[in-house]
Amino acid sequence: MFWKKKNKKKKSFGDIKNIREVRDDTIITDYLTDGLLVFDNNSRLSLVNPQVERLFEVRKEKILRKSILELNRFPGFKPLVSLLGGEIREFFRKELRIRVNFILEITTVPMIVKEEKVGTLVVLHNVTREKLVDRMKSEFVTLAAHQLRTPLSAVKWSLRMLLDEDLGKLSEEQKKFLQDTYKTNEKMIFLVNSLLNVSEIEEGKYLSKIVLSSIEDIIQSIVDAHKKEIERRKLRFEFKKPKEQLPKLMLDVEKMRIAIKNIFDNALKYTLPGGKVSISLRRDEKEIEVQIQDTGVGILQYQQEKVFTKFFRGASIIKMETEGTGLGLFISKNIIEAHGGRIWFESEEG
Repeated sequence: MFWKKKNKKKKSFGDIKNIREVRDDTIITDYLTDGLLVFDNNSRLSLVNPQVERLFEVRKEKILRKSILELNRFPGFKPLVSLLGGEIREFFRKELRIRVNFILEITTVPMIVKEEKVGTLVVLHNVTREKLVDRMKSEFVTLAAHQLRTPLSAVKWSLRMLLDEDLGKLSEEQKKFLQDTYKTNEKMIFLVNSLLNVSEIEEGKYLSKIVLSSIEDIIQSIVDAHKKEIERRKLRFEFKKPKEQLPKLMLDVEKMRIAIKNIFDNALKYTLPGGKVSISLRRDEKEIEVQIQDTGVGILQYQQEKVFTKFFRGASIIKMETEGTGLGLFISKNIIEAHGGRIWFESEEG
C-alpha cells in the first residue's frame, strides 16, 4: 500500500484515484524523495506525489486524469513519455536525461491485486547530483592521465636509448637497473592508458573506426603475441576454430583487440604453471561465440557479481600477488556491449 489512514476504513487499490480527496489522510508517498506516478489500466494518471510536481515544475491538477500520451503536451514530460510509450513499457533503473543537468532513473512496476493488474507505478529517482559528481571525477581522471602520458612517454624513450647503448656502453648492473625502471614505467603507461579508456567509455565516445573485420584474425594476432608467455608459464594452450569460414563482422578492430586481450591476459595470468587455457570459436544462425576457458584459481561465489565493475580484484587473485588495475574486464564488457554483443562468465573457486 502507498498510504496510511487515521481511524478510517481501509481502501483498496480500486479506490486509489480517490486517495488524494481524503483531507485527513497521511499520504506516505508525500514524504518520499522519489517521484511517483500511478497509472491505471487505461494509462491514465491516477496519482502523483509532491516530488513529481517539484521535479517537473507542474501542478498536479493540470496532469491528473491525463493519459500518458496527453502528458506529451507538457514540455517537461516529453522525454519521459517517449521512453514509456503508450502502453508503458517495463524498465528497471533506466537512465533518462530530461534536460541539461537533470537526469532521472526510471523504474516501472506493475501493480497486482489478486493476480490482476490494476495499474502501473512509475518511480522517478533523481540521480543528477551523482552523475555530475561522476562527470567531474571522469574529467579529472582524463586531465590527469593526459598530463601524465606525455612525460611518461618521454621517460620511456630516454630509457630505451640508454638500454640500446645509444649514449654509451653500460655495465650489467647498470642495464639491470635501467631494465627494472623501464618495466615500472611501462606499467605506469599501461595504467594511464586504461584510465583514458575508462574515461572514453563513460563519456560514450569509445568506438571510432568500425570496419568489416575477421574476429578469427584478431584472436590469432593476440595468440601469436602471447606465445612466448605461454611457453614461459608452461601452459597447455589450444585454439579451437570452426571448420567453416566465419563471416566478417563490423568491428572497431583496435578496441575489440583490447577487449579480447584483457580476458586472455587474465586467463594466462591466473592459471598456475602446467594448467590449460583454450580459446574456441562457435557460430550459430545469428551469433558468433568466443569462449576463453582456463583452469585458473577461479572467483569466489560472493564476489562474482562484481567481476565487471571498475577496480575489482578477487580475493583469490590478490593472494597470488599478481599485478593488475581491476579495469580490464570493465573495459572489455563495455567494448563488447558497444558492439551489440554480450559477455558473461562461469566460475568456481579452484
